[in-house]
Amino acid sequence: MNSRILEAIGLGGLDPAIPILILLIAVIALTVVVVMQMKKQDALRRRYERFMQGSEAMSLEDEMQRLAGDVARLKKESKAYANDIDLLFSKHEDAFQRLGLVKYDAFAEMGGKMSFALALLDEKNSGVIINSVHSSTGCYSYIKRVIAGRCEINLSPEEDEAMSKAMASRV
Repeated sequence: MNSRILEAIGLGGLDPAIPILILLIAVIALTVVVVMQMKKQDALRRRYERFMQGSEAMSLEDEMQRLAGDVARLKKESKAYANDIDLLFSKHEDAFQRLGLVKYDAFAEMGGKMSFALALLDEKNSGVIINSVHSSTGCYSYIKRVIAGRCEINLSPEEDEAMSKAMASRV
């Protein structure tokens, strides 16, 4: 039994069962490959479903939406906090932040360093110097205004030292 198709392509002497046998082996091999791919796909589907099941049956998509909402809320709150911090800093610039204290004996007959010079300065080194002089007849207090680290009135050595300490410190 000769096949006209095999003769047309130059394989007329070939037994027709051989190509059929080759095709049968190819179909079996392809069937095995398809079954293996189906098993892999099933395993991948199970892993995907398990992955999508979050805690308390929350899907990954729901969790991502919740997290995106949290991030948006945190960004908004962060911006509000930054504005609050800037406001606090601007208000705090004028508050006394630097302090310098020098205790001294104003008079030789007085002991115990009862007199003092106190410098209170803000962020821009502006503020006041309070000088309290204690004597046997009483206590006298003087105040001098400081603007940008300078005083229009001459400072005593103790006041100058108090101002230097204040400018070098932070409360």
